[in-house]
Amino acid sequence: MNRTIRLATVLLAAAALAACGGQSGSNQATTTQKEAEKVKVQTLESERIAKTLELSATLEGYETMNISPSVTGHIEHIYVEVGSRVQKGSMLVRMDQTQLNTTRINLASTKTEFERVSALKQSGSISEQVYDQTKAGYDQLVENERFLEQNTFVKAQFAGVISAKYYEDGEMYAGQPILTLTQISRLKAIINIPESYFPLVKQGMKVEIESDIYPGQIFPATIEIVYPTIDPTSHTFQAKLNIPNSSEKIRPGMYVRTRLAVGEVDAIVVPYQSVLKLTGSNDRYVFVADGNTARRVAVTLGQRFDDRIEIIPVEADALKAGDRLVVTGQARLVDGATLEIVE
Repeated sequence: MNRTIRLATVLLAAAALAACGGQSGSNQATTTQKEAEKVKVQTLESERIAKTLELSATLEGYETMNISPSVTGHIEHIYVEVGSRVQKGSMLVRMDQTQLNTTRINLASTKTEFERVSALKQSGSISEQVYDQTKAGYDQLVENERFLEQNTFVKAQFAGVISAKYYEDGEMYAGQPILTLTQISRLKAIINIPESYFPLVKQGMKVEIESDIYPGQIFPATIEIVYPTIDPTSHTFQAKLNIPNSSEKIRPGMYVRTRLAVGEVDAIVVPYQSVLKLTGSNDRYVFVADGNTARRVAVTLGQRFDDRIEIIPVEADALKAGDRLVVTGQARLVDGATLEIVE
């Protein structure tokens, strides 16, 4: 009886092990099937496109000046208010005139002395040294008068609008600008351009500017300066735009979009849906098939053409013509996943 029970127990155990082994094999087969993701690929080709760069910028007054006289003292009178339009040479501020008046008195006395010494020099009655010392003192006072006059009666250096005022009449000027003068009939903007376009961007190129405030209206601009260095962090370079604004529709501080045609370039253009976006950020990436393995490649977006878009690899050699881009099934992939490429 005991032998029969033991034999039954052994048989049951063997059956259980066989069942478990069969189930494990089934799971393993299923896992193997899941690891190979079915995808479709497209061979990348470089193509020639008419390239237009679209970049954002913030407008600035072409010239902006803080009105900060080089003399301290009381402010006798401010001739303008915020929003006042001024012409070049318009009077803006009159400072305390004490230093200027004192210098003028000393200058008048020194001028008389210098004229007397000059007459004596012509007759040979004084030495060259005395003449030179008197002339140096006179020249210094002339320069001091000019300096104090410019900083006592402060005038506009260019036509513009008063955009800020920080003092009132009678207050003691203590170094902070009294006014800010901004030119608005001409504006400027600085744009940051990817380094790959450095050979294509030249001084004098035309740029189109658009603002959401004026839908459909184009404001012309010109590249005035191409800065000669590349930012090693962002891998961009800067260009300064000169923007005529006689209508004064656009103003300093406005956010605008710029369009710059840089001619035809070789680019990689792919189906828009093949580009994925990292959740929680604006980082973009695609997958390419290295053999039967998925490789993730970080990219930035370029110009869009309907349902296709230009992509630029973050690492210069990460993509090239001939690579196989995953265009279907990429949403299920992770870096290093096994691929089953279907037609």
